This record gives sequence, C-alpha cells and structure tokens, in this order.
Amino acid sequence: MSDEHAPQGRQPLIPPQKVLRHSVRGQVLDALRAALVDGELVPGEIYSGPALGERFGVSATPVREAMQQLALEGAVECLPNRGFRVLTRTRRSQAELAEVRALVEVPVMLRLARSVPAATWESLRPAAVAAARAAEEGDLPRYAEADRAFHRAVLSLSGNGQLVRIAEELHRRAQWPLPDAPRVRRGELVADAAEHSALLDALVARDLPVVEALVRAHFAGA
Repeated sequence: MSDEHAPQGRQPLIPPQKVLRHSVRGQVLDALRAALVDGELVPGEIYSGPALGERFGVSATPVREAMQQLALEGAVECLPNRGFRVLTRTRRSQAELAEVRALVEVPVMLRLARSVPAATWESLRPAAVAAARAAEEGDLPRYAEADRAFHRAVLSLSGNGQLVRIAEELHRRAQWPLPDAPRVRRGELVADAAEHSALLDALVARDLPVVEALVRAHFAGA
C-alpha cells in the first residue's frame, strides 16, 4: 500500500506554506528540522510524503528526500509503503548525548581558551546577541539555529572541520525534545542564551575552570 493511502496519525501543526522552487529540498529540510525542535512533528507519529508535500506546496519527492536525510541523522525512521515515523528520545539518550558532547567539546574549548586572543572572542559577541534575541522572542526553532551557530563559530576556531561537523550533528540531536517534556518557556531560553555571553567572558579572561563548568552545564541543560 502506498503512503498516499495509508492511515495517518496526527498530522503536524505546520502552517501551509509555499516553498521557492530553487533549493526546494534544502528549504523543506530546514522546515522539518524546525518542526522537530518545536514539537510539531510528534514522536511516534507517522507522516507521509504526499501529506507533508501538500502543506509545503511541493511534490512528495523533496519531502521524501528531506526525510531520508533526517533518517540518516537519527530523527525519523523510514517505513516502506507507509511514510516516516518520528523517533522517540529518552532521558537516557539525552544524558548520553550530553556526555559525548562534553567529551568532544570541553577539551577543545579549554585548548582554545589558552591560545585564542581576547579580540577574537569579542568578535563572537554578535552570535551570542543573535541567540539572546531569539530567546527573548520565545522563538524556539530560531534559537536552536542561533545556538548551533554560536557553538559552530567557537569550534571553527580550532581549524578542524571534521570536529565542527560531528559536534554540530550531536548538538542538533540534543535539541530534539523529549516526548513527555513540557514546552520550553521563554525564560528558560533566555537563561540558556545568557550562558553564551558568560562563556565569552570566561574565555576572554582565560578562566579555564569557569569555561569548563559553563560548557558542561550548558550541555546538561540542552
């Protein structure tokens, strides 16, 4: 049975929208990633390519391609002739991600703290401000992107592209909500965003114990 005729679960609360024809797959992928972060794609639910395509005003093909990318990222699983099921995260998997992120990023942050000049850290203030602005507006998907952008900018100073890619993939997975968790409140986003500025302050001061404590706490709260 094709996914067009399969019984569907609850459909996502993504407002109908048109997507420009250039880079359609990339735009659909961005929209689906935002829907995952915002909880609009519900863990455990099955979604079909045609149904989502109608919401975006595109064919099912770019939706399926985007969903296949999300499957590679561990966000969904492909169900032949049915569609895609959003995978359910657990608190254990969340804790494991936090541990792995710390193992990957903390040593790099500490090394950079010893060598990168203060002026370079100050140049990253706009990235911290962008995250803070998204948090103030309570825009969870935009904050998630700004949060990744800040960490990407910091880790890029290592000059290790493979590290940056792996860290961003781990970070993206850490941002998917738990199925039983309440929606993140604006105040929580603001507090999380404030940690970026505090981290920059510690990096400028080369205060390694504070750098390590802030990074570990940031991961634990992700």
